[in-house]
Amino acid sequence: MVVQWCPCSRAKTSAKQLYYTGERPHENKATQTRHWRGFPNQEAANGHLQTFERLFPLGQDLQYGFLSCDGERGLVLQIQILKTRDIKRATDGRPYVRRGAQGLPVDTAEALRKLELDKGITSFETETIEVALAFVTDSYKIFEFLLEVVPSAQPEPWLRKQQLIRGNKPTIASILLFADEPQAFLPKRSGIKVYRYATKEKQGTRETLQFDPLTIEGPIYDQIRDAVDTTTRVVAETRKLGETTLEKIEYPNEAIHEIVTNAVLHRDYSISDDIHIRIFDNRIEVESPGRLPGHITVRNILDERFARNGVLVRLLNKFPNPPNKDVGGGVEHGFFRDDEVRA
Repeated sequence: MVVQWCPCSRAKTSAKQLYYTGERPHENKATQTRHWRGFPNQEAANGHLQTFERLFPLGQDLQYGFLSCDGERGLVLQIQILKTRDIKRATDGRPYVRRGAQGLPVDTAEALRKLELDKGITSFETETIEVALAFVTDSYKIFEFLLEVVPSAQPEPWLRKQQLIRGNKPTIASILLFADEPQAFLPKRSGIKVYRYATKEKQGTRETLQFDPLTIEGPIYDQIRDAVDTTTRVVAETRKLGETTLEKIEYPNEAIHEIVTNAVLHRDYSISDDIHIRIFDNRIEVESPGRLPGHITVRNILDERFARNGVLVRLLNKFPNPPNKDVGGGVEHGFFRDDEVRA
């Protein structure tokens, strides 16, 4: 089996593309040019298609077609592999991850668990933590929530019913939602840092940092509100040099609100890092720890839905005036036409 990039194809796609030819490509060393020797007909590629059918039953996450090119011999089999929701194993029974120009086997339990977290198959939010139940069953936040949302419920039975207590231990999700100070139990995993850099450069520096980073903590319902308010306030105080005077910088509040909400809800809480909001002279950057989950890519993020932390998404939506509407449109306000301000 020979793999070759097709010199005739210029199509842009977010899928991984493989091109298979029937024989080893011919190379003219004098002119340093290569030409394919393709399959004589489509039936000659059946062995390749049968292998892919075992890996991708029913043709899921896989598209294929045949290419021809004037001056080249035979047909090339073009395979487009979309980003999948689950983990695919090679014919040797092991999954592989792409690192640079090589494929590395995932051959340890720890590496497999990390891959499952990256793809959103499992979520850190459902794991339990070794702290007393009272931190979520007797907190100010749980009583405030129940009084407004389920006034007839008692904290511990309600939390157990929602699967937020397992084996007499609170889950990560219950700590994030209802502990009064989640950061005390999840240090460097659940805070938000806000920075202001007086520069338009790609990277901020200590010299352009306008003040010590602001830290936003608390249960995530309050944290989202406080982070949006803080970011909005810092932006309102920011000025840029116009043609004749210093001018205010404005961003749509909906864009800031939705992007911060998504950063909190869909971050990977297994990674020991904070969310970082960096305010520059010409942009706002929101960095949320973790890779895009499941089948989500930068190309389909506006059209597809996938919740890495489904428990947080569902329960936060039960709060009064929830920051998330849970209808899958949480990042659209962050995308603008070329003639509009970008957040």
